[in-house]
Parts: sequence; C-alpha cells; structure tokens
Amino acid sequence: MAEYTRFGLEVKTKLLGPPARTQTWLAAQVSEKTGLFVDDAYLSKILTGQRNAPKIVSAICEILDLQGEAVG
Repeated sequence: MAEYTRFGLEVKTKLLGPPARTQTWLAAQVSEKTGLFVDDAYLSKILTGQRNAPKIVSAICEILDLQGEAVG
C-alpha cells in the first residue's frame, strides 16, 4: 500500500472533521465541481502521489479550503 503524500495527509486529516466526511463524498464533490469522472480509486492515487492531476488538486483545495502550499 502506497503512503500518502503531505497533501494526501492534509486532505485525509481535513476529512476527519468536524464535520466528518468520507473520501467518497470528496470524490463526488470533485466530480461535480470539475465535470470530470473522479472515484475513490482515482482520488486515492492522487493522495498517494501516483497520479498528478492539477485540476483535481485545485478543486480539492477549494472544496476543503486547503492552502496551495500543502501540495507535493
């Protein structure tokens, strides 16, 4: 199992809440915001650094109100 990047850890921490939310919820929000298909598996690859998707990372930061310096 791949380890989360610094960005991935920040996203997972933010999802813990409050209010507590799931990765499935985040994937649905990102899909709605970007118009792209995003599921749990793809989101997991982004959070572990296996995929580079700037548009999705930007949407995640906006949805969870994260700062851009967390990316990487």
